[in-house]
Amino acid sequence: MKLHRTGAIAGIALASLLAISACGSDNTDDTASSSGSSSSANPNCAEGQLAASGSSAQGTAMNAWTTAYAKECGAQINYSPTGSGSGIKDFTAGKVAFAGSDSSLKDEEQTAADARCKTGKAINIPGIATAVAIVFNVNGVDKLALDPATISKIFQGQITTWNDPAIAKTNSGAKLPATAISVVFRSKDSGTTDNFTKFLDAQTPETWKLGTGKGWKGKTGTGAPDSAGVVSALTGKDGSIAYVDAPDAKKNNLKAAGIDTGNGAVEISDDTVGKAIAAATQDFQGNNLKLKLNYGLKDAGAYPAVLVTYEITCEKGLSADQTKLTKGFLGYLLSDAGQTAAADAGYSKLPSEVLTKAQAAAAAIA
Repeated sequence: MKLHRTGAIAGIALASLLAISACGSDNTDDTASSSGSSSSANPNCAEGQLAASGSSAQGTAMNAWTTAYAKECGAQINYSPTGSGSGIKDFTAGKVAFAGSDSSLKDEEQTAADARCKTGKAINIPGIATAVAIVFNVNGVDKLALDPATISKIFQGQITTWNDPAIAKTNSGAKLPATAISVVFRSKDSGTTDNFTKFLDAQTPETWKLGTGKGWKGKTGTGAPDSAGVVSALTGKDGSIAYVDAPDAKKNNLKAAGIDTGNGAVEISDDTVGKAIAAATQDFQGNNLKLKLNYGLKDAGAYPAVLVTYEITCEKGLSADQTKLTKGFLGYLLSDAGQTAAADAGYSKLPSEVLTKAQAAAAAIA
């Protein structure tokens, strides 16, 4: 079933909501502590505090969500944006109540997550959508268009200077320097890497030879552990290119390349990301909700390098206190207020068909 998009990506980050929430807890149990009571009439409010970790791509949204939730409900959600892979490991080890991930659980991860939940199953609940931005730092170049084959060759070390004919071909009239290209990638497991490599693999199977997955398999360039590290490496060296989520690109004023799949360069925008999300199909099993994105999409006006973030938790199996607070917080981020807060920070709201089922999945946590 194809999706119909109703959300929008806002043009600017919501700076007033970017207060940094406390970094993840070192606790290794499933207990949450009560901390007074809330007088809010918000039905999603719950008491206490809990730890969560994972996707740095949803870090900006999570800052907005945790700040707003703490202000209205008094509860504290300590989210540590350590990356999707680390978040899933923390969840399966029982260190956090839920994990954020830029891709749904793979079969082997699902098995481990189910074992952690003991009395129930682990579920993937879509949280928000965004784009993967191909960002660059090249002195004298403010606008850039790249086709998928060229992107593949750059990140595999086959194109090494910015004035290469393949880059010049999609940038007619641009003054491209002979500066060496410096690739920056995520050195730790990352859902952004997973989605970026799936995009390259689907668009250019004859060119891309590094496979897909959360771990970067290339040997070209410099690795950084998280989005902040990637941004720092990129901005610190002329000639650099990297991939980050769109809100991080906007927040840090990074230049993002347009992607040309054959119908002209397409830049990240409300409409272009929306067309790609609308091409996704549903793989829903009960309250375990996964979306299959069409990374090989070549439709005119569609930006195909997109991702959906997931909140991964137990449908059943958390402690009583964690169940109530996890259910309440996820209910908030999937509410109109939560989705709007994320959209104001540069993300895209979930399509209505997905949002309704995600809300039901969060409500079913017991």
